Amino acid sequence: MGDLFLVRHGETAWSRSGRHTGSTDVPLTEHGRDEARGLAPLIRSHRLGAAFVSPAQRARETAELIGLHEVRVDADLREWDYGGYEGVTTAEIQRTRPGWFLFTDGVAPGPPDRPGETPEQVGERADRVLARVEAADTGDGVVLVAHGHFLRVLTARRLGLPASAGALFQLATGTLCRLGTEHGRPVIAAWNVRPGS
Repeated sequence: MGDLFLVRHGETAWSRSGRHTGSTDVPLTEHGRDEARGLAPLIRSHRLGAAFVSPAQRARETAELIGLHEVRVDADLREWDYGGYEGVTTAEIQRTRPGWFLFTDGVAPGPPDRPGETPEQVGERADRVLARVEAADTGDGVVLVAHGHFLRVLTARRLGLPASAGALFQLATGTLCRLGTEHGRPVIAAWNVRPGS
């Protein structure tokens, strides 16, 4: 597999305030659009064979603003289903569940259309994405435009770690990460890259 480029969508009002944003389709802020546009030169500097994007508006707009026009929408790239914690901040959750941590504790069940996911279920989705990426491999890089928590889990799975190890990889909005290989083994080649950094 060639290098895997991970792009977290630009800022939204909910990401700025720390609200868990799974299925709620919150648009990019103007700052988020600027973050996405700023990534365009970084993406253009690499030879890419395929691009996949989450169905969420914030991810699709980010992909468009960075110059990716031939993208495959992949439902498995959607953000973690936060169930009963959709739209709630970590601080609010910890008022009733002291010490709560997403990557180990999962979420409270939500309504039927938003039941919530365990870390392992998110890891299974990440594994399916990685299998599709490998199948689409042309020897060139592949870009995934998606969401913070999901991409953290995907990184853990690409490195052979459990889904809960996604906790180790802080990921800011509007950044580019690169997963490559060294001596045939997956490695993090770049993380949280912004223009000029």
